[in-house]
Amino acid sequence: QVQLVESGGGLVQPGGSLRLSCAASGSIFSINAMGWYRQAPGKQRELVAAITSGGSTNYADSVKGRFTISRDNAKNTVYLQMNSLKPEDTAVYYCNADIRVGATMLRYDYWGQGTQVTVSS
Repeated sequence: QVQLVESGGGLVQPGGSLRLSCAASGSIFSINAMGWYRQAPGKQRELVAAITSGGSTNYADSVKGRFTISRDNAKNTVYLQMNSLKPEDTAVYYCNADIRVGATMLRYDYWGQGTQVTVSS
C-alpha cells in the first residue's frame, strides 16, 4: 500500500504565498517523477509543475517565475512554493508520483486526495 498525503492549502489574499507538501509512504522502493496538478471548477486537470528524481523541473507557463517545485528524496516528499498568487490560481491541487512498489517492483501512478487553494480578497 502506498499513500500520498498533501497539506498546506488554504485561503490567501492575492499576492500572497502558500507552500504545499506531499509525503509518500508505504511499500516504496523508489520514486521517479513527482508533480503537482490542479483542477479549477468546470475545467480539466492541468499540470502545474513536475520534478524528476534527479531534480530536473518543468512548469506550466502560467506559473513560471512564481511557483517553485522541490523534493526531499530522503523524506519521499515533494513541495510546491507558490508566490505572488492570483485569483486564477484558485483550484484543488493534487500531488502525483510515479512509484516503484517494493513488494512487486512494479511501477504505478499515485495521486493524493487534493488540497484546496483559494486566492481571494
